[in-house]
Amino acid sequence: MARAMFDYTKAVLKKVSFDANLFCKELKKALQRLLPHEIEELKIWVNSLIMQNPQLNQCLILLNE
Repeated sequence: MARAMFDYTKAVLKKVSFDANLFCKELKKALQRLLPHEIEELKIWVNSLIMQNPQLNQCLILLNE
């Protein structure tokens, strides 16, 4: 079940990656919802997504909190 939430979160983030504000908002929600080990995995995934979509760079600050 927990893995399903992680996969759902990645799918949502990928779908909203066209809009940096929306992406940041969904990323903030994800960081509140996921388990600590899932957050670490999400950080790696988000960093690779940001390399493909540099406009999402402003959301990196959320990962460092």
